[in-house]
Amino acid sequence: MAGVGDQLEIKFRLNDGSDIGPKTFPAATSIATLKESVLAQWPREKENGPRTVKDVKIISAGRILENNRTLNDCRSPLYDIPGSVTTMHVVIQPPSLEKAEKKAGDQSPQNKCVCSIL
Repeated sequence: MAGVGDQLEIKFRLNDGSDIGPKTFPAATSIATLKESVLAQWPREKENGPRTVKDVKIISAGRILENNRTLNDCRSPLYDIPGSVTTMHVVIQPPSLEKAEKKAGDQSPQNKCVCSIL
């Protein structure tokens, strides 16, 4: 049974309800490696896809998984159900506000809000 527990079958649910996978990963796989796999398998026809691994957030059992952890570190009791496929949700982080402001730098400053307390 230990051999079965060393492998996890995972599918990744995208925000539009479509899936990537399922695919089998060793329990020692890092979350950063999972993100690279999602990036490589991302459907090309979808708009606003991730550009880098930093753009991808993976959520499992209500927690955002950190890059430096492994699947085994993030293990949930639900992973141990024999023959089951674990669904992890993928969220794409929008471009940062600073980058958006740099792109919009040639627009007039009237888009900014200023508050005054008298």
